[in-house]
Amino acid sequence: MYRRMNHRCLLSLFFLFLLTLAFNLKGQDYTQTGIIEGRITDATGKALELVNIAIQGHPIGASTNRQGQYRLIVPAGTDLVLMASFVGFEPFKMNVRLKEGEKKTINIFLKSSVSDLPTLEVEDTRIRTTTLSRIDPRISSSIVSLSGGAIESLVKSMPGVSSNNELSNTYSVRGGNYDENLVYVNDIEIYRPLLLRSGQQEGLSFLNSDMVSSILFSAGGFEAKYGDKMSSVLDIKYKKPTEFAGSVSGSLLGATAHLEGTSPDARWTYIIGVRQKSNSSLLGSLDTKGEYRPSFTDLQGLVTFDLNEKLEISFLGNYSRNIYKLVPSDRETDFGSITESYRLKIYFDGQESDKFINYMGALSLHYKPNVATSLRLTASAFHTNEQENYDLQGQYWIGKLETDLGSDNYGNVTDAKGIGTYLNHARNELTGTVLNLEHRGAHNSGSYFWQWGLKWQHEKIEDNISEWTMIDSAGFSIPDSPWSAGEVIPSVPFSLNNVAKASSLLESNRFTGFLQSNITLDDSNRTYLSAGVRFHYWDVNEQFLASPRLTLARKPRWTRNVVLRLSAGLYYQPPFYREIRDPQGILYPNTKAQASYQFVAGADMDFTAWNRPFKFTTEAYYKKLDNLIPYEVDNVRIKYLPQLTAKGYAVGIDFKVNGEFVKGVESWASLSLMKTEEDIIGDSYYKYYNSDGEEIINGYTTNNVAVDSLQVFPGNIPRPSDQRFTFNLFFQDYLPGNPTYKMHLNLVYGSSLPFGPPNSQKYQQTLRIPAYRRVDIGFSKLIKSSSYPKNNWLKHIETIWITAEVFNLLQFHNTVSYLWVTDVSNRKYAIPNYLTPRQLNIKLQVNF
Repeated sequence: MYRRMNHRCLLSLFFLFLLTLAFNLKGQDYTQTGIIEGRITDATGKALELVNIAIQGHPIGASTNRQGQYRLIVPAGTDLVLMASFVGFEPFKMNVRLKEGEKKTINIFLKSSVSDLPTLEVEDTRIRTTTLSRIDPRISSSIVSLSGGAIESLVKSMPGVSSNNELSNTYSVRGGNYDENLVYVNDIEIYRPLLLRSGQQEGLSFLNSDMVSSILFSAGGFEAKYGDKMSSVLDIKYKKPTEFAGSVSGSLLGATAHLEGTSPDARWTYIIGVRQKSNSSLLGSLDTKGEYRPSFTDLQGLVTFDLNEKLEISFLGNYSRNIYKLVPSDRETDFGSITESYRLKIYFDGQESDKFINYMGALSLHYKPNVATSLRLTASAFHTNEQENYDLQGQYWIGKLETDLGSDNYGNVTDAKGIGTYLNHARNELTGTVLNLEHRGAHNSGSYFWQWGLKWQHEKIEDNISEWTMIDSAGFSIPDSPWSAGEVIPSVPFSLNNVAKASSLLESNRFTGFLQSNITLDDSNRTYLSAGVRFHYWDVNEQFLASPRLTLARKPRWTRNVVLRLSAGLYYQPPFYREIRDPQGILYPNTKAQASYQFVAGADMDFTAWNRPFKFTTEAYYKKLDNLIPYEVDNVRIKYLPQLTAKGYAVGIDFKVNGEFVKGVESWASLSLMKTEEDIIGDSYYKYYNSDGEEIINGYTTNNVAVDSLQVFPGNIPRPSDQRFTFNLFFQDYLPGNPTYKMHLNLVYGSSLPFGPPNSQKYQQTLRIPAYRRVDIGFSKLIKSSSYPKNNWLKHIETIWITAEVFNLLQFHNTVSYLWVTDVSNRKYAIPNYLTPRQLNIKLQVNF
């Protein structure tokens, strides 16, 4: 167990200084502001939800709630332009000027420019001047998702984001790995299970799309208020209901339901969601046949209560139970090339039983002493109990296939290459608890918008690992015994592969804080600066970190509506438990934080094409990476190598265009080019050559007597996330003249990723998995409740959607990882583990 609590006096003084500085901001004169509030409706008087309303040229914006209400705190004593935009409606602008402390009600009526079509929201000024992009949460009901994570599926289609596994909610961003992404819900950081090794086990993610009201995403260069990871941030806000509503949906893959509402006096609000997923039919289509019994359940809720006009208390709770059971029977996989093809046949014995149970609760107290200041205190707890148990024996047979099209035996096995048995065993259990106490504050003084935060975090991880693999080919354990027949074999311990046996307890404390300000630099409200610094201390490695971050945005006086951005910052990622544990279960507690020096240059432009609105966005970036912890990826399992240290870089450019390719509905296309490499410090290897001048390769060369050698320093090698090219297309359409019939298509292409043989050195892991290609399509029919008479109970139903989805429409065979088998000559064969083939899903969703 590692427990250290040094430098407390220094830290206490620092946090006291930061807290004093933050609260002194309250002393600024907040009376130099006023309030604009009101309601936004269409021409019929129907409230419009999620309309973005902003003050032109100021970092001030908001979205309407379900009743169409909005509220803005604005500078007083100056001329302002109030704007409301909702694609599908004509834009609204109004000049306004408020006195100090004045409250003004402005109700807005938007005139529709498109009839009976979904609407496309426009980003507010504050978002455009940062690296954050806003994603419409309503599209989550349309996008095709196999993993059950509709929000994550939306994120995967963003520029700079890649994912090669439709069964998983994980994604990598600009050369980072799955553990480098921040996820917040209502300013509370969300954690993932630690023992997951495959997308089949993963189950449901935390994010419930039925409960989401706002999605912000940044692929890099984000502000200091977001935490200590190197790649991306996903900032989610859950709804605060204003009336009773709900939904129920069911499909061949699972079911969901949610309820939301408020008390008669509007002081209480609640939103509760439950989800159940069982994709046994989907998993049954994989190469490995057997009895799949997955069961994934998630229950969460958000309750708020207004104690008075200035004080609100809220509670966010979650319970997640993911069970995965498999009794495999057999597997048959063909692999190789057109000229040299093989077939693997495996017969299984044994079973796998995994359990991942998570609890999360967060209690928040939100205090608004005045219209310009917001203070929040949050106490939260996360607990995970994870068990991974399997004993799987596979008796395998490898044969070479006839590839001559003219042969009568074409496609049949003509030559047996090897037979053998492998046995995988695991009894792994991990329990983890994370406790947090955090204060966040904000103060708007007109040209300056201050934000600050202080956080204490306590972690306790108990980990027990027991896993190994045995490989036996033709009766000989691999590696082959050096003893000849008839010799007396000494008594030696039996050697197993990939042995990990360890028990660990890690208990620690972290202290973090940040201070940042968004500043309007000129009177014309065209230049903005976001500057901040973040602090972190972990008492295990006793490392104190300071991370300055800055973003400068400028809106030129050009004819087109363009915003230019430059961002720079230092992004540290202090190790969590997984980063300091090697594959054998040994902890390296002195592991220091990884560092990413990021430089981002970006621009976005609003333009019109075919008399419809569009936005073009691009960002170029360079990341200098230092003190990296090298790792290997197997499916979704990341194996860190904390005994090694590396330096590296990531460079690339992202493009995205979104808008009304079809009038009234939003679609987008994104393209990313990226390269990332690392240089492991101090690594080298030798090449050995025989008397014929051939490099000796075990299992391939016959003359394995070395007569010469050459020392090689690998230098830069591709990182496991080195995916050079990705393209995503999300496209929506509808039947002309009847938009209640809709189509949504999702196309993904990701170039090859590096991989290597098991137990190999990092410099050997430069082989490439084939490119990931996938097309999913869905067809929906919307049934409106207005078609029912008033005396029919169905009048309470707002909408009914019926959807048919086709996953992997073009039947691409995508590879997620490899199963390695070895013959008696120690020659290794890499057998691809394919992802899901074409599948059909039917879904019914009812909103009321």
